[in-house]
Amino acid sequence: MNRRSFSFKRWRSLTQFICLFCACFFFAVSCTNQPATNSTASPEASAGSGRLTVGTTLKPRTLDPADAYELASSNILQSLGDTLYTYELGTDQIKPELATAMPEISEDGLTYKIPLREGVVFHDGTPFNAEAMEFSLKRFSENGGKPSSLLSDVMESVEATGEYELTIKLKNAFAPFPSLLAFDGMAAVSPKAYEIGNGKFQPTTFVGTGPYKLSEFNANSVRLDVFDDYWGEKPANQGIDFQILTSSANLFNSVQTGAVDIAYQSFDPDQIVSLKKGASSGQWQAVEDPSNNISYLVLNTKQKPLDNPEVRQAIAAIVNRKLINERVLRNQAEPAYSLIPTGFDVSKPTFEEAYGDGNIAKAKELLAKAGFTKENPLKLELWYPSSSAVRQQTASTLQEYANQQLEGIVQIQPQGVESPTLFGNIGKGIYQSVLLDWYPDFSDPDNFIHPLVSCTKGSEANGCEEGASQSQGSFYYSDRMNQLIAQERTEQDPKKRAEIFTEIQELLAQDVPLIPLWQPKEYAFAKDGLEDLKLDPIQRLPLWQISKGN
Repeated sequence: MNRRSFSFKRWRSLTQFICLFCACFFFAVSCTNQPATNSTASPEASAGSGRLTVGTTLKPRTLDPADAYELASSNILQSLGDTLYTYELGTDQIKPELATAMPEISEDGLTYKIPLREGVVFHDGTPFNAEAMEFSLKRFSENGGKPSSLLSDVMESVEATGEYELTIKLKNAFAPFPSLLAFDGMAAVSPKAYEIGNGKFQPTTFVGTGPYKLSEFNANSVRLDVFDDYWGEKPANQGIDFQILTSSANLFNSVQTGAVDIAYQSFDPDQIVSLKKGASSGQWQAVEDPSNNISYLVLNTKQKPLDNPEVRQAIAAIVNRKLINERVLRNQAEPAYSLIPTGFDVSKPTFEEAYGDGNIAKAKELLAKAGFTKENPLKLELWYPSSSAVRQQTASTLQEYANQQLEGIVQIQPQGVESPTLFGNIGKGIYQSVLLDWYPDFSDPDNFIHPLVSCTKGSEANGCEEGASQSQGSFYYSDRMNQLIAQERTEQDPKKRAEIFTEIQELLAQDVPLIPLWQPKEYAFAKDGLEDLKLDPIQRLPLWQISKGN
C-alpha cells in the first residue's frame, strides 16, 4: 500500500490493550437511526436455548464492513461475514473461504485470478457469484470508509471474468495481497442490500454470507441468529447475544455473578489476576493467548538529542521490559524485542540481541560517547495518552528505574495528554517520545513495518517529510529501509522474503526509531460447561466453534 498519510484512525485502539473500554466514548453507537426493536435477550433465555451471551465493554460504531475500522466491529463482523480468504485457526496460514483455491498470480505479480465457491447465498437469499464479489470489493474501495485506502491504494481494478471467477489487477506488486483479502471489511455483501457511492453506509445492518445473520443491533446489545442456509459447517451453538457493558468493573461482575456465558475485552490487570484465581479454583474457565498487537516507544529522530543514533541506542539499552511486565502488566504480556510479533516465523529478537534488558553498562557507555554526564544529563520527555493507566504507569516505572540506575545521567519526564490531542499533534514533531500500540489491519509482517517506518518523501539529512514514519512521530528516513520494504512487498518467494525481514529488523535495532516493548496477552473468561473455548491471535475469539455442551 502506498499510504500517504497515517492519521490516528489507524490506531484501532486509542488506549492500551487492557483499557480498550475507554475507546467506547469515541466509537459509541448513536441511539438514533436504529432498528425499531430494542429488546435484549436475557441471560436466562440464552442459558436454556443453546445461545451464547457474550459480555464486552467494546461498543461497535458500525457494522458496515466498508466503514468498520475498530476492534468492537471486527469482533462481530468475523461471525457475520465471509471473505475470499481466511486463516487456519491458531496459525497465520491463509486458506480459501469464498474462494476455492489460492489465486493464480501473473509473473509480474499484478494480476490475480481467483476461482469462487458455488452454491453460496446471502442472508437475504441473493445468490453469491463473481459479480457480487466484484460489487463488494468495489464498494469497499470506493465508498470512502475509514479502511477504504487499504484496498484503493493497491487495487487498480476488479472484474467478474466468469460467473465464478474474479480477476483483480494491482497498481503495484504486493506479496501479502491474499492476507489483505482476509480483512473482515472485505466480506462479501449482497448487491441488493447495499449501494456503491461515497458515504453510502448502513451502520445498523449487515447482509452477508456468514454462519450467523444479524437480527438486532442497538446501543446495548447485538443479536446474531444462526443462518440456516449457510454453505459451510454450521455453528456449534444456536446464536450469539452480545451484551455491551459500560465498564470493566461491570464486565468483571458479570463473570462473578454468571450473568454472561463469556466475558471478553476488556479487563484491567488486577481484575485479570482475580479472575484467574477464580478459574484455578474451578469457579469458571479462563483462556489466554498472545495477541497480534505490539506496544512500543516512538523516538523523534529529528529532535535533539534524539537525532543522535547513540542516544536512541542508549534509551533502547535502558528499557527493562521484564520489570515493566512485572510491575505494570502483572505478567500479562510477553517482552517484545521486534516490531514483528513472535507469532510470525520471520520475527527475530534483534533488540534483545543488541541491547538486552536494562543494560545499564551499555547505556552509560553510549551516553558518555554522546556527551551526557551527571552535570549534563539527558532530559527525555515521555508522552502518553492520559486515559491510559498502563502507559502512565510504564512512563513512571521507566522514570524511577532511570533515577535508580543511572545516577542522574538520564532524567525521564512523563507527560500525559488527551488522546485526540496526542494523535492530532504526533505528526507535527511536537513530542520527543511517545508510548503507543499498534493493531494490524491484516495478518502479515509487512503490516508491522510499512505502516510504522516507511517514508514516501524525505532525505537522510531532513528526515521523513511525508509518510508513515512522519505520521507516527519518529520522522525516520532511511534509503536502505525504504528499499527493503519495497522488496519485501513484491517478493513472492517466502524464503527470500524472510531474509529481507531479517535485515529490516536488524536495521531497526541499529537505527532505533522505535523501541518494541511488549506483546500483550488476550484473556477470556467463561462459565464451566462451554466447550471448545479458544483464543486465536488473528481471529481472536472464534464464537462459531463454542458450544454449551450437555
